[in-house]
Order: sequence, then C-alpha cells, then structure tokens
Amino acid sequence: MAETPVKVAVVGTGFGQKVHIPGLQAHHRTEVVAVYHRDLAQAQAIAAAHRIPHACDSVEAIVALPEVQAVTVATPPFLHYDQAKTVLEAGKHLLLEKPTALSGAEAEAIAKLARDGRRPAPEGHRSLIATLDFEFRFVPAWQYLAERLTEGYVGNLRFVNITWTVPGRADPSRAWNWYSRQDQGGGALGAFASHSFDYITWLFGPIQRLCARLSTAIPQRPDAAGTLQPVDADDTCSLILDLQNGAPCQVAISSITYAGRGHWVEVYGDGGTLVLGSDNLGDYVHGFKLWGSQGGAPLAELPIPDRLQFPTTYSDGRIAPFVRVVNHWVSDMDRGQMTAPSIWDGVRSQHLMDLAHRSHRENRWVEVPNPLSQTLSQV
Repeated sequence: MAETPVKVAVVGTGFGQKVHIPGLQAHHRTEVVAVYHRDLAQAQAIAAAHRIPHACDSVEAIVALPEVQAVTVATPPFLHYDQAKTVLEAGKHLLLEKPTALSGAEAEAIAKLARDGRRPAPEGHRSLIATLDFEFRFVPAWQYLAERLTEGYVGNLRFVNITWTVPGRADPSRAWNWYSRQDQGGGALGAFASHSFDYITWLFGPIQRLCARLSTAIPQRPDAAGTLQPVDADDTCSLILDLQNGAPCQVAISSITYAGRGHWVEVYGDGGTLVLGSDNLGDYVHGFKLWGSQGGAPLAELPIPDRLQFPTTYSDGRIAPFVRVVNHWVSDMDRGQMTAPSIWDGVRSQHLMDLAHRSHRENRWVEVPNPLSQTLSQV
C-alpha cells in the first residue's frame, strides 16, 4: 500500500497550474491524470502542456473518471463549497486551498462530508481524507520556530506581534475581479489571515477573543472593459487577539503597501525572544530566517537544521512546501485518518474569519465560543 500511486485530478488552473500541477508531478506517489477548466479548449491546452491524459469542463466529469482517486481544488473561495461537495460525495479524497469556503457553516458542511464519507469499492473501507493547504506549517524556518517554542526557548509567553505587509494590490489599476468582492471571498482577511489564524493556533494555542478592523483603501478598480467597479473586500486588516494562555497577539496585514516589510512574527516571553521573518515581497515562502535571544542578549540568527530543509527547491517558493502538504495528504490516506492540517483546521480558521467580520461590523470585541475548540478537537 505504501508505494501505491495516487491518481489525482486538479480543479483550478491559476494557482493550480503554477503550484498544484508541478508539486503533484514532483511527488513520488501522486500522478496527475485530469485537469478542470470551465472552458474545455483551455482545459485541453493545459492538459497537453503538462502531459495530463484527461481534460474536463465540469467537476462532475472529473469525479466521474474511474481512475481519479483524489482531487485538489485551487479555485476562488466562492466555488469551494459546491466543488468540494461534488468531490466528497463522489468518494474522492480532497486537498483544498484556503480560505476554506465563504462561511464557517459551509466549511463545517465540507468537513462533515469528509468525516462521514468512504471511498467506493474496492476501497470502501477507507475513510475520506480532506486536507487544507496551510503551507507555512511545512516551511523549514517555521518548523524550527515551532520546535524552539515547544522546547521553552522564550519561557512564558508575553506578547506576539505579526506584521504582513506586501504590495501585491497596491496598484489601483490592478483589475477588478472576485478578489475585490467580499461576497465571493475576496480580501486580505481571507487571503492572508486565513493562514495567520491557522499558524497562531498551531504555534501559540487557541484564541479566546478578538477585535478586528477591516478597511478598503482602494474603493474602485477597472474591470476587463476598463469600467471602474466598486471594491468592498478589505485590503488591510488589523486584529487584536487574546490567547487562551493569557498572552495578547497583534496582527497587521495589508496587501497595498509599496515596499512593504514582508512577513514577520515576533514572539516575546519572560525568558527570551524569537523573531521569524522574510522581506521577500515577490515570494511568500522564500527568504525566511529565524533569530533568537535569551536573557536580554542581542538577537542572533539561529541556523535552520539540515534535517528540516527542503530536499528540493524551486524558483517558485510555494512548490516545495506544497509537495510536503501533498506528502502529508497521502500519508493520511495511507493511515485512513485525518491529521492536522486537515479540513477541521480549515473550519477553525473560517470560523475565526467569520468572528473577525462580526467584530468589524459591530465595532466590538467578540468571544471565541468554547464549543469551537471542543468541536474541532474531535478529529
């Protein structure tokens, strides 16, 4: 079983073509056998370019292919629920991009389909596996940060400060599309904070309450015809979090910052400090380093152990951690059990995003319900 190839279909050909297809083709256990695009001619061209045998213009056609065992979904978030539902109801394993869906309710529905589903004969005894592409958990510097925190490097946690400022949407002439629409899952909260909510919980534990401020600095963008269309998705989000362990956490995210600082996580405790960061504005995976200080000494770089390094790197930094996500997904298939980061971690992130929207609308702190943590600890 351990060496049995897994035949995978890819749904979505933006991020899917840039990262999913090369990552799946690089992994020794996965074989890409089909690709979906809503335009069949485009699907066929992509399939030919990547030597993929099948091209389809519907997800239903993808899951009807008997050789397809698993499907990755890399489409905009407003499509996730229907497409994930189609995949899981067909008895196929799922690897889903973040944000999970448009709401916590949709995310939970996807998770329950995975939990209750089974592979069809002859694999009817195998549970369905649904994994979220939370790539930061698989980046070497982030893994080393997690290890040092577990070892108690900083002592008792006092404060966490996260800044993630990039220029990706700083140009007002960048085209209006789904990303500009809150009702379709666009905005910095979904694109960036979906990751942050996951890694904050992974590294520092559950969130007890939060306060959010979402803003839109560029209120209009031109559509394909050049007509200005309204933008209601946030391009900057500010979060203040109280963690269950008592430490405060501050998060500042913006996608409209020319010459932004990049992505930084500062961790302060009563025994030391750890700083993880990258100022690479063109690739959100390349460039991360870790610095540490104990007892008030100056910060010094902490070399990342060879055992954590990627065996292969790519010009697109997103591919190497994605290969590790695929490995995690396939390993969960082999054992027949979901482990983090699974769809349930995506549910948690989605619920926290819902609470951030509520906090912003109501201009107040909101509590994170205890049943949220209890529900998500079941898997």
